Amino acid sequence: MKFLTTETLEALYGDPGEAALVKVADRLTPTYRAWIMTSRFCVLTTVGPEGTDATPRGDDGPAVLELDPKTLALPDWRGNMRIDSLRNIVRDGRVSLMFMVPGSNNVVRVNGEGRVTADADLCARFEKGGAQPRTVTVIRIHEVYSQCARAVMRAGLWSRDDSAGLPSVGDMLREMTSGDFDGESYDQDWAIRAAKTMW
Repeated sequence: MKFLTTETLEALYGDPGEAALVKVADRLTPTYRAWIMTSRFCVLTTVGPEGTDATPRGDDGPAVLELDPKTLALPDWRGNMRIDSLRNIVRDGRVSLMFMVPGSNNVVRVNGEGRVTADADLCARFEKGGAQPRTVTVIRIHEVYSQCARAVMRAGLWSRDDSAGLPSVGDMLREMTSGDFDGESYDQDWAIRAAKTMW
């Protein structure tokens, strides 16, 4: 198998169209702001010495807070406590966010540089029912732009449900421990546990 160089790749694909070039902004414009502030879900990608990481982030309102047109704040709500993404950001600030809105086939992307803080005042701005995130990632925007809708359209992401018969997380944990982990109890308790630890 032969792998391509940058030059052969560019020759194979040709030049991007005008829309692909003019859509890039270095800050939140009114249209990008409206889109991102409607999004309750994004995927955060980071890079570190051990490799890359991508993690879903969601909230019951906007997934991020705008601090100024060049700066977003992303709370770190409760998760699995692995802190893979946060550890990466501390060591290598390069981050990307991919914002999605159910029902829209478009995606908006942000590339930038992140820093993790436990600043009490900033964490308090995200308070929900007495709970606050332990940390917030402050992201300096380098690029923000829309992504072509074709991938979401091809996948039929918002028009189908393929979840029937999927293995559960308990099934995965049981598999990874050769049956030693009690995956059935994990699955049975998950809804109650999640409700108590959502924030």
